[in-house]
Amino acid sequence: MNFCDECGSMMKADDSKWVCDGCGHEELRDETAEAAMTTTQGQEGNTVVDMSDVDESQVGPTVEQKCPECDETRTVRYEMKQIRSADESETRFFTCTECGYKWREDDH
Repeated sequence: MNFCDECGSMMKADDSKWVCDGCGHEELRDETAEAAMTTTQGQEGNTVVDMSDVDESQVGPTVEQKCPECDETRTVRYEMKQIRSADESETRFFTCTECGYKWREDDH
């Protein structure tokens, strides 16, 4: 991937040159520089991870939390993920180790 020196837009490869979609600026391609670039080519597929042989204690951190399904304070596994914009807090995902119920919490 290459970025335009004129306007900063992403350029596209067109035979022996890079062409900017934004302003039309063109640059010659450099094979040596392109060989050092990291690509996503060949990384399109998702792989499934088999967790069936993993001990429950190795799946993630736990905390004492009231399970909405059991309606009692239980040990629950949790993980945090950034699923909204970076200026908002992470979403917490919980799984009850007793009944397997899953829920999430967001800061409002």
